[in-house]
Amino acid sequence: MIAVHDLGKAYCIYEKPADRLKRMLGLNARYREFWALKGVSFRIKPGEVVGIVGRNGSGKSTLLQMIAGTLAPTAGEAVVRGRLAAILELGSGFNPEFTGRENVFLNGMLLGASRDEIMGRLEEIQAFAEIGDYFDQPVKTYSSGMLVRLAFAVLSVLEKDVLIVDEALAVGDELFQRKCFAAMEQFRENGGTVLFVSHSGQAVVQLCDRALLLHRGHLVLEDSAKRVMDWYHKLIYSPAESESFILDEMRRKWESRTLEPDRHSPTADSHPDSETVPTPDFRQASLFDPSLTSHSTVMYEDRGVKFVDYAILDETENIVNLL
Repeated sequence: MIAVHDLGKAYCIYEKPADRLKRMLGLNARYREFWALKGVSFRIKPGEVVGIVGRNGSGKSTLLQMIAGTLAPTAGEAVVRGRLAAILELGSGFNPEFTGRENVFLNGMLLGASRDEIMGRLEEIQAFAEIGDYFDQPVKTYSSGMLVRLAFAVLSVLEKDVLIVDEALAVGDELFQRKCFAAMEQFRENGGTVLFVSHSGQAVVQLCDRALLLHRGHLVLEDSAKRVMDWYHKLIYSPAESESFILDEMRRKWESRTLEPDRHSPTADSHPDSETVPTPDFRQASLFDPSLTSHSTVMYEDRGVKFVDYAILDETENIVNLL
């Protein structure tokens, strides 16, 4: 559904405003290029939910804007099949002087829907947003949470093939976030494709089949959501002087292994070792297998705290690892 090949975006940084004018006139001007994103390539299949994580300034929003077509790339291309709906910035596509009802028509038509299609789904959009009488009040009187409720209500109800959500849900309350996550999961089950940017590791692991890690404009890791979040946390919580070593280690592991799906993912195949792992008999007194080992351990930097031991215990305080 989404094919990104060698995508890049460069900006010219000028020393003085006059240099910008000189370059527009074709004269010699002093500037340097800053690549917000460079050499990014990946593909997303129908029905996948893919998360994008990375520090602020790593290029996440720039990538989404080029995929959505609101920003022209400097290099490479991004191809999307079908109708795309996106929340890229809070309030984008809304006129603050219009009411919520009027903005539903405006935003829906910007997404490619017809007036008749929007009219037929208007009550459903209003019910999903749950903003009451504010639906007929100017959007400039809305809180940020109400604004994202209205924006996501339009996206969730109208017909689409690809949904892009860029961190906007972070301003919503927990109950509405759960409602949005349920809508995205239902959309995925119906064959829809979701590209999801979030700083919430829990949300990425819960929702996404796999994830992409961006760092300083480069794609440094593509793997299952859980493993990408493990490496992302290792990267951001390690001392600055360790960054290059962690990135090298990450690249080696990425290049030396094939992508494995998370076991929780409904689209994942059965686990490679599923036939060799015995099904626990819960009538047995012991549910402990000493031969079980972890295949996805990520070691973090030593920051002074020592875990002496850890275990999962049953109600009689026996150690168990078959659950």
